[in-house]
Amino acid sequence: MINKNEWLIVGLITSCHGINGQVKVKSLSDFEERFLKPGIRWLQKDNEAPSKIELTSGYKQPGKETFVIKLQGINTRNQAEELKKNKILVKTNSLPKLKKEEFHLLELVNLQVKILENDELKIIGKVLDLDNEKNNLLIIELLKNQKKVLIPFVKEIVPVVDIKNNFLIIKPPKGLLEL
Repeated sequence: MINKNEWLIVGLITSCHGINGQVKVKSLSDFEERFLKPGIRWLQKDNEAPSKIELTSGYKQPGKETFVIKLQGINTRNQAEELKKNKILVKTNSLPKLKKEEFHLLELVNLQVKILENDELKIIGKVLDLDNEKNNLLIIELLKNQKKVLIPFVKEIVPVVDIKNNFLIIKPPKGLLEL
């Protein structure tokens, strides 16, 4: 279950756009409205406490997974430059409702990782985190050696996710856990 007091990173401010304080945002979310619909958002620089800011407008760049947004009070290129590398956050208690067979990536953290070996499910580790900077990769810590491995979060490799019972099953290609 998602901790209601935590934050979820939905975007990363990558650069300025123009001279009027707009910024480019790399989306880490499947919900485009987070960058299009005006309203309150939260920014976080490094590990500082999140600060509230209002999104006044936004649009998706054609053919890209980036958005250009305008934030209230950010009116110059220099002000926008200061926001580079800030994360855009949402509170986990305001996450959109999902359909059956969908879940928020944050729900995967701390799930047990199981593998089918000799027709038996065996626990091999747990999900520590996820890296969705470029691809959706689960960061898994193996029980046998505390080694951290990256597992692509695709149906072919992670065919079963059981949030209710706190585990997922992986079918890694030969050699993936040794990388």
